[in-house]
Order: sequence, then structure tokens, then C-alpha cells
Amino acid sequence: MSRRFVNTYHQKVDGKGRVSVPSSFRRVLELGDPDWKPGDRANFYINHGLDYQRRLDCYTMRAMEEIYDRIDLMEDGTDDRIEMEATFHSNSMIAEIDKDGRIIIPLELREKLGLEPDEVAKFVGRNTIFQIWKEETYQQAIGALNDRLTAGRSANYDPRVKLPSKSQPAPPED
Repeated sequence: MSRRFVNTYHQKVDGKGRVSVPSSFRRVLELGDPDWKPGDRANFYINHGLDYQRRLDCYTMRAMEEIYDRIDLMEDGTDDRIEMEATFHSNSMIAEIDKDGRIIIPLELREKLGLEPDEVAKFVGRNTIFQIWKEETYQQAIGALNDRLTAGRSANYDPRVKLPSKSQPAPPED
């Protein structure tokens, strides 16, 4: 079973803000919740970030705790720490998946995204997180990125060339 969020899904958000979390995402959330056991409901973090962010970033419990631990290593009172605390402490909430595999996106967050009742939200797997977007906003963001990244590339371009080489084992010591 994958421990990463992969694929893209389109999920209808009802008038009360309920939306089904894709089942493959639910499995990853369960694995990332240290308190979860079969029959329980998985918990995870929804981060809505600062004002400029027009998406929701969703983290497993373990992944967000790792971020919090890294913030704790930062010097108190610095602008960088204040930004991280505002982004990840002040603008995050814990969500629970209900017995039907759904979550409730609060009205305030639906309004931030511009999601209307009965509109479809886009769930985008991004390796260690998944994101929830309004379709139109996502298309604008990814369209600009796609244009920038593909400029001048042939149809045969393989993006794997950008991946770092696998680590080589250390040479044996004499």
C-alpha cells in the first residue's frame, strides 16, 4: 500500500461542506495517524495557510508533527518563525473522516476557495500531502506552471532527468 498521495480526483462538495475523501487518500491518512486502528476514524490536518493561498494543504498527523518539530528548532521571535507559526499553527485545523469517508470543509474555508454548494473540488495528490482546490483556480495555477516548465521542450522530453542520482554505497573502509 502506498504511503504517498498520488492521483487527482474530482469530488462533489455538498451544501453543508461535506465531501468524500478518495479511498486511496484515506489509507495514507490512516497510516499517518499514530492513534488510528482498524474501526477508528483517521484524523489529519487541514492547513489553509496565509491569505494568498487559494488551496487547502492536507497533512497526515505525523507529517504535521514533523513540521511542528522543525518550527520548534527555529529561533523565537524571528520573522521566519513567526511566518511558520502563522502558517502552520494559526491556520491549521484537525479534521476527522466520518464513517462514510467524508470530511466537512468549514464554510470559512469554502469561501476562501470560492467553492459554491454542490460544486466539485479537485483533490490533488502531491506525494506527502494532498491539496484541495477549486477547479478553476487549480487550472489557472497549473496552467501557468505548465507553460513555464514546458517552454521549448520536445514531445520526447523526460522530466526524470531532473531527479537526483540514487545514493551510491560508501566505499569499503581499508
